[in-house]
Amino acid sequence: MNILELLNFGANELKQKKVDTSSLDSELLLSKILKQRREKILINLDQEISQKYLFNYKRLIQRRSRHEPIAYIMEEKEFWSKNFFVTSDTLIPRPETELIVEKLTKIFKEKKISILDIGTGSGCILISLLCELKSSKGTGIDISKKALKVAEKNCDRYGMKNKIKFFNKSLNGKFNQKFDLIVSNPPYIKSSEIKNLKEDVKKFEPRIALDGGNDGLDLIKKVIYKSKYILKVKGMLALEIGNEQFKKVSKILKKNSFKIEHIIKDCKDNIRGVISTHIGN
Repeated sequence: MNILELLNFGANELKQKKVDTSSLDSELLLSKILKQRREKILINLDQEISQKYLFNYKRLIQRRSRHEPIAYIMEEKEFWSKNFFVTSDTLIPRPETELIVEKLTKIFKEKKISILDIGTGSGCILISLLCELKSSKGTGIDISKKALKVAEKNCDRYGMKNKIKFFNKSLNGKFNQKFDLIVSNPPYIKSSEIKNLKEDVKKFEPRIALDGGNDGLDLIKKVIYKSKYILKVKGMLALEIGNEQFKKVSKILKKNSFKIEHIIKDCKDNIRGVISTHIGN
């Protein structure tokens, strides 16, 4: 089989399983198997493919046809113009989270700050921030040891070992320092709504990173409450939140002595991020 025949085979298999991006995914998976850039593959469509590659490619197509996210199969996802290593132990980085990183880099540009990333996952938020905020340092915490291994790998990939420390701990743990900025993308989906998520999310992404409890606010409340005690005076808290959660989250913030400074909207004009300042206990 040549490349063109193989790509058509892969795209048809995925199309039958109702994978929206069947052609693109077919190309990406073949580029992974051949260890060649997608562009190079597309200008060599007549190239014959050996049996060994054929078998491995079909195996990946099979995984994708079960709606396993392409990011997990490729073992990477682009975020903030960087390729982050991801596995099924971490949430897949998403564009709305980049909007928060963008705003924070503008707020803290040229400043030297200490950052805490709560529920760091792949480490993409903290690493992206510290790539921009050259003088700053950060700490990432997560209750998942497996997620932290992924974060450590990304930390190495981008030469951040001297700027970031990762710890396997929960919010209930003690912190030996106070921070200028706390950032978190906590689980914020209602437990009852997880069954309504897309197949590739509910079946494959870690439930612990999605499930925000009965009202979707369990972890958000904990992050806000804990942040009061571990932020410096006038320190900032940046939270990613679910669609239609802003009113409830803003009430919780005000109740805990936070003043909302910025709201982050996605491309559909939904509020998906809140940046607030702690104004005293």
